[in-house]
Amino acid sequence: KALAAAGGRRLIRLQCYEGLDDNRVLYEWDYAKQLLHVQMLRDRMSDVHEIAEGLYTEEFLSVRPLLEAVLSEQPVVLLIDEVDRTEEAMEALLLEVLAERQITIPEIGTFVARTVPWVVLTSNDTRELSAALKRRCLHYHLDFPTPQREREIVGVRAPHVEPSVVA
Repeated sequence: KALAAAGGRRLIRLQCYEGLDDNRVLYEWDYAKQLLHVQMLRDRMSDVHEIAEGLYTEEFLSVRPLLEAVLSEQPVVLLIDEVDRTEEAMEALLLEVLAERQITIPEIGTFVARTVPWVVLTSNDTRELSAALKRRCLHYHLDFPTPQREREIVGVRAPHVEPSVVA
């Protein structure tokens, strides 16, 4: 949040968890919208192939955090929080975004980032991250603050709290 505020960028957050799949990370097709589109066109068109061709366009995408970061016209900070809580297969999805700054949607094509997102991954070391992901990242370990530093942080973030409570 602080990096986004300092850089004048919008924050996009992807909260990782066990079982997270690519539909929650990249995009989903809005099937209800597609069905409505087919129903509207069915009466006007007789060629089923012509109707089907128009179903896989940006108009029918439900954008998720990774694609949102790539499509954003304004610079963003993409926070991928607790990446180590996902499976390694999810890490593979991140590689295209991290290395190429793009996302490929098989039905449409490749979307290259309109601006360069600042990407921050966090990990609690619950499992070892893949070598491929590690090669695309700079690592910085944050330890717990000292008791004195913690009091300073709380004092700045909550100046209305009495010093004895902060201590």
